[in-house]
Amino acid sequence: MRLVKPKKFLGQHFLKDLKVAQDIADTVDACPKLPILEVGPGMGVLTQFLLPKERTVKVVEVDYESVAYLREAYPRLEDNIIEDDFLKMNLQRLFDGQPFVLTGNYPYNISSQIFFKMLDNKDLIPCCTGMIQKEVAERIAAGPGSKTYGILSVLIQAWYRVEYLFTVSEHVFNPPPKVKSAVIRMTRNDTRQLGCDEKLFKQVVKTTFNQRRKTLRNSIKPILGKECPLTEDILFNKRPEQLSVQEFIELTNRVGTALKEMKEETDKRAFNGFQP
Repeated sequence: MRLVKPKKFLGQHFLKDLKVAQDIADTVDACPKLPILEVGPGMGVLTQFLLPKERTVKVVEVDYESVAYLREAYPRLEDNIIEDDFLKMNLQRLFDGQPFVLTGNYPYNISSQIFFKMLDNKDLIPCCTGMIQKEVAERIAAGPGSKTYGILSVLIQAWYRVEYLFTVSEHVFNPPPKVKSAVIRMTRNDTRQLGCDEKLFKQVVKTTFNQRRKTLRNSIKPILGKECPLTEDILFNKRPEQLSVQEFIELTNRVGTALKEMKEETDKRAFNGFQP
């Protein structure tokens, strides 16, 4: 059977350590009974340890060579091999709208995009595990006050409990990446409603962290403008990495109220200006 050559443009680094593969596969045991979707199975080093878990396993792979290899090496997977781009898939159709576990040895170049898609489908994905670049894993798991705490940290921790499980050496891959990897697990927390406008929450988090070295007073200007009196509050002396998820929720509510008041004032002036 012809082996698949890793493709740089797809960010492929094939894991060759079977013990590590087994350990990654076992991370899904925290969410028993749910079906599993593996992203980027490559030659199935992780898949082989997922299949014995006595639940439905589907794999999605964009590389046609890997798909051909999987069909030959794992005939029982035949009907559950999806040749597609995970980022473009409608996840509602995967398991007839039922929740599932997301896992994989994720391509480094799209790992953040995978997690943003997870967030967009958080009600379908109560558990996500897998291996990513160590730096990204540390960022996701970081708490307030850390230099690595950022957009992914806040947006994911708002909905998931994050566990940094273990670090993986670069020497167990073909080809070896230039950085170390890490395995994490994200499990849905008890939050069902944030208690604020979710769209505005994302905007506030992304806008402030895009200028993370500035205080909130300056980094929030793209949303509130330069003259909003709200920014005179002492809270706006802080930098975004100093705020917890809950504080970002409270900030979002205050920003939402300020935006509403500003709009009402603008509408009032416009109305008065058109008075006959």
